[in-house]
Amino acid sequence: MRWRRWLPACLAWGCVAALCGSRGLCPAPNASRPEPGQCPRRRAAELCAWALSSDSLLDPFPVDVIQENYVRNVRNCIFSIVYPTPFKSRVRLVAVSKDVLENILDLDISVKGSSDFLEFVSGAKVIFGSVPLAHRYGGHQFGSWAGQLGDGRAHLIGVYTNRHGERWELQLKGSGKTPYSRNGDGRAVLRSSVREFLCSEAMHYLGIPTSRAASLIVSDDDVWRDQFYNGNIKKERGAIVLRLARSWFRIGSLEILTHSGELDLLRRLLDFIIQEHFPSIAMNDSNRYLEFFSTVVSETANLIAMWMSVGFAHGVCNTDNFSLLSITIDYGPFGFMDSYDPNFVPNTSDDERKYKIGNQASVGLFNLSKLLQALKPLLDPRQKQLASQILEGYGEHYYSRFTELFKTKLGLLGENENDNFLIAFLLKIMEDTKADFTMTFRELSEITADQLKELSIPEEFWALQDLGKHKLFSEWVTMYLLRLNSNKGDSDTKRRTRMTTVNPRYILRNWMAESAVQKANLNDFSEVQLLEQVLQHPFQRQEAAERAGYSLHPPAWAKHLKVSCSS
Repeated sequence: MRWRRWLPACLAWGCVAALCGSRGLCPAPNASRPEPGQCPRRRAAELCAWALSSDSLLDPFPVDVIQENYVRNVRNCIFSIVYPTPFKSRVRLVAVSKDVLENILDLDISVKGSSDFLEFVSGAKVIFGSVPLAHRYGGHQFGSWAGQLGDGRAHLIGVYTNRHGERWELQLKGSGKTPYSRNGDGRAVLRSSVREFLCSEAMHYLGIPTSRAASLIVSDDDVWRDQFYNGNIKKERGAIVLRLARSWFRIGSLEILTHSGELDLLRRLLDFIIQEHFPSIAMNDSNRYLEFFSTVVSETANLIAMWMSVGFAHGVCNTDNFSLLSITIDYGPFGFMDSYDPNFVPNTSDDERKYKIGNQASVGLFNLSKLLQALKPLLDPRQKQLASQILEGYGEHYYSRFTELFKTKLGLLGENENDNFLIAFLLKIMEDTKADFTMTFRELSEITADQLKELSIPEEFWALQDLGKHKLFSEWVTMYLLRLNSNKGDSDTKRRTRMTTVNPRYILRNWMAESAVQKANLNDFSEVQLLEQVLQHPFQRQEAAERAGYSLHPPAWAKHLKVSCSS
């Protein structure tokens, strides 16, 4: 275990008190504690009864041989050992996810009130068993190879296996510089951190595979950002999100090794990923890399179709932001559509509109082609040919899943040759009338078939009223009702109940996130906490959400909101 020789240097970082003292995150010498990375028998109320482990990531691979923390080109490793940089000012806990703490991390919610917890989630102290790491990866950004990228402001602080046997990797984002920081300062600002915390949790409750967020803290440290790259540099506050994923490996994790000619390490990393995260693939199967690629292709198609089903645009679909486990990661300039628009681009930095929402499926294909390119040195000629055929099937996977999801959103049962046309017809009318994407489907879930038949749309169904202005709306309604009548064993009550479980009433619209951010900048975190609660139940009508206007037509000022890569 070559990495252990770095531990003395790691302790010199200043965490001796945390690891050895009676006050820090380490218990007194005679206290009992779980082994690193193992779950306690019950939820821990104190961090001294809880532990992480970095062994499963450090033991299989060589680590960066340079222990100093400075920006450089790194080779022949997967991780660099590098410790977070604590904030200089006071820090404050803004929000926590009770579900993540209690049901993933086996921590009692009361732990959030302790100073140990605050120091842990702000990167000021290291938990027992943790050796913080920064991951080396590369990537194609906006279609071009960008070379070495890596965790430039994130620290993977350990792995936790909970009482359910689930393995989770914990990462602090905004926790300081690493060898991969390039020209950055290693920090994240409150503005972007609020958005990441809220959206990762919102996506989970929408049923979309995603990383999770455990906590959000804010400091009084000054962080300077040119938010829209127009020379207008402003002072913002530094913040840190503790986020979790089953794995943080992404397509770029493999790309950097192939581009650097580190093929033995490429094979070792790929075997590790398959063994840890793809249990259905036998490690003695000579076609295991082919099976892995096939799974990633189909699951990526599924993920992007799910994004589309809720009107979500990732904003920065680079290969370094595409998970090998096909989960949504790295929330930056994302956005949920208000009005339906296939050209919707949430990221103002995307001048060429490369990652507009209507391009996400084709961008997924491009990214998977780069994954295949990274795998090719490990494939024989026959496997390369089969892999190309698998990639050719991506479009069919995507289109099939997209159709399935939108049929479900419309309450359609069984098969009908006209279903694709019915979906496309609706989307075209929505585009022409700029109808609200989320509320159109939600209101179709709530309105009765009789009301639709009479074209008697109550005033509360404002999105359908917008849609009803189209000259072909009545024609579409006739087709839709005819199709609903072909649902076997169905009723209008069943149909509406079924549709309200898949069509959310609340999503994290940009204006809602911006409202929360503006208040947070004034140390009012009430809307962050309100949104975190509301978005846990996106399919249920909630009085607090209705009072806040979260299901109403977006305010006029929302049209002028901009988000960018500057975070």
